[in-house]
Amino acid sequence: MAERRLPLHDIHLRSAVRMVKGGGGYLFPVSYASPLDEHVNTRNNVGIQDLSSMSQVDIKGPGSERLMARLLVNRVRDMHPGQVRYSTMCDPEGFIIDDITLYKFHDEHFMLVTSSSTRQKTIAWMKDHAMGTSTYLTDLGGAVALLTVQGPRSLDLLGSVVQDFDLNRLKFFRFTEATINDTRLIISRTGYTGELGFELYVPSEEAGSLWEFLEAAGKEYGLMPYGAAAMQSLRIEKALPLAGPDIDGNQTPFHVHHLHKYIQFKKREFIGREALLEWQDRGLDQRWVGLHLDGKKPAVNGERIYSIADVKSFRSKMYTGSEADGYFDQERPGMQEIGYITSSAKGHSVKKMLALAYMNVSHAYDGARVLVNVSGRPTLATVVPIPFFDPTGARMRSKGTRKI
Repeated sequence: MAERRLPLHDIHLRSAVRMVKGGGGYLFPVSYASPLDEHVNTRNNVGIQDLSSMSQVDIKGPGSERLMARLLVNRVRDMHPGQVRYSTMCDPEGFIIDDITLYKFHDEHFMLVTSSSTRQKTIAWMKDHAMGTSTYLTDLGGAVALLTVQGPRSLDLLGSVVQDFDLNRLKFFRFTEATINDTRLIISRTGYTGELGFELYVPSEEAGSLWEFLEAAGKEYGLMPYGAAAMQSLRIEKALPLAGPDIDGNQTPFHVHHLHKYIQFKKREFIGREALLEWQDRGLDQRWVGLHLDGKKPAVNGERIYSIADVKSFRSKMYTGSEADGYFDQERPGMQEIGYITSSAKGHSVKKMLALAYMNVSHAYDGARVLVNVSGRPTLATVVPIPFFDPTGARMRSKGTRKI
């Protein structure tokens, strides 16, 4: 895949420790300092990240609402202007194409935000289904930069620099137009860390100056940029799926933790509806679970998980064949494969080595002990409830730490 560069590539190149190729072929900063410090700072103060690899699709025309209602499994027709809604987009077999957020300006104007790794596939899928619907799609990915400001002091910081709107009035999963340092932008109360936070959609040509302005203004609030490593540990603690490792096109919303709750079967028609009803009736063979790893190293995407139950404690003798008179274990430890890892990182807030994985439902219960192959070494792990951190989601909906 061709190498792509974010609008703030030059800034990251000067200040990041290392750049790495990630979703969508973009070069991402791994970190600017210590990933641990960046993680802890975002949980305690405020962090800023460049997420411009996520593409924005502008959707206009009299058929816009009808098209979105058909493409998304969640409700669309009851959205109000200024509202953001999360949903999955499925194919006719019920498998997830992408998980997205939808912004409504009015009945004939929406903006859909794609994942990084699936952006081209998602946009092509939308264009194919927009034909003949009186809907006009424009990929704004190259024209818009996405800066995310997250943490309990994000409201303090942004509230001090937004020129024409009181951010205290902005509710969770709502957005508004606003101005910061004379840059006109869209700001939404959303994020990918599980913290109180905001996402800023900024003209690409003004993103660099806005980033530098926020860095300067954020010093008194403890602002620290964070990179891909801290983003991974933050979102894994909250069990937020990432298109690519966690959603690769082979899962339905029923397979991924809590995504099924966004399916609205009361809608008479959407792509994948009949298949998802069948999945609901048939049941699953695997589901997405959380693991506490006993080791000190994170697992790698794709590493296998094995059962350690029902292993005989004695050896049976073979009476025929070339190995007659030899002995063997009826079931060898680590030979019954029951799943695979999708994401893993040290959870700095919960002080555990964490992993997310698809596992056979026979073993996907809380408290189950399993064996994970971590870099060639067998490592014990325990299935635990997810999300690992702030399970009620109270931090996302809070008003943050107000300065007195």
